Amino acid sequence: MDSNKDEALRCIEVAEKYIQGKNKKNAQKFLYKAEHLFPTQKAKDLLMRVSIMPDNIETEQPRKRKLSLPRDASPKKPEYTSEQLALVKRIRACKDYYEILCVSKDATDSEIKKSYKKIALQLHPDKNRAPGADEAFKAVGNAVAVLTDVEKRKQYDLCGKDDERVSRNTNHYRTFESDVNPEELFNMFFGTGFGSNVYVRRGGRWQRQAADTQHEHRHRAENQNGGMSAFVQLLPVLIAILLSMASSFFISDPAYSLTNSPKYPILRRTHNLQVPYYVKENFHSEYQGSVKRLEVTVEEEFISNLRHQCYREKSYRDSLIWKSRNFGNNDLYQEAQNMKMPACESLTKLKTHGTL
Repeated sequence: MDSNKDEALRCIEVAEKYIQGKNKKNAQKFLYKAEHLFPTQKAKDLLMRVSIMPDNIETEQPRKRKLSLPRDASPKKPEYTSEQLALVKRIRACKDYYEILCVSKDATDSEIKKSYKKIALQLHPDKNRAPGADEAFKAVGNAVAVLTDVEKRKQYDLCGKDDERVSRNTNHYRTFESDVNPEELFNMFFGTGFGSNVYVRRGGRWQRQAADTQHEHRHRAENQNGGMSAFVQLLPVLIAILLSMASSFFISDPAYSLTNSPKYPILRRTHNLQVPYYVKENFHSEYQGSVKRLEVTVEEEFISNLRHQCYREKSYRDSLIWKSRNFGNNDLYQEAQNMKMPACESLTKLKTHGTL
């Protein structure tokens, strides 16, 4: 998705140059391409601007002079081999994660990881400088991140063929983007970055850092921790276990439940919002606290649950809208627009009546 956005922004820049040169036809061509790759408001505004331009007005571009090389200058040799370029082209032509890693669909995790290590070492940006190597390196990272995750691999095997049909103009592996940075994946498999660099996260971005500097930081931290590092790492776990064991002796059952169960069979409603909740059969004789205060707690928990459910409903609807725009699926867009959101509707009613 990020690569589509970057390509769309480049198309907009090219279109702006054609607009300055009064070239309406080419400007519209690149703006429509930008909208197809990643819809933006800027592209829409420029399309409106271009639509009112006169037709068939193109300025003649000045002829570029051929610059002759000095006598002692020779053409610069490429910084990559033909084998490296062939590998990049093969990866970018693949439309299947299994094909990218050269494994079968019933390959084990160890086979997938072994193939990834072999290919990633050849594609790392510090070693392979062929055109498109960065994108191929990212594709290999996406492939291993998805195929080594049980749930993501199941989803990919179920939905992968359908995604090939709807993504004819984009590489198939972009449909299943990994949440893990490709450099982070590389460091997870090999321990550090390639060559003399490692990669660290600064301000939300991965940046290169000299290996000797990273080694100094790590060596200093190990000296500070000493022999107590293992105990310090286990200390939070031990405390959590002790607290859970101690709390089980003192915590009693809650006075109510928002769901009906054999333990809480008696239905009650709060006085203010008429929220249903359930109590035990001996509630009237055993409960010694304030019922009014209890019902305030019930309503607060009920409203909190509604807000969480509403958030999930909105997130699901937004994901459908994103998929419909990315795949150009109008039916999916209509489904998202017509989707019912009962939790959000309940919250709206409570706000309308002034209870929130």
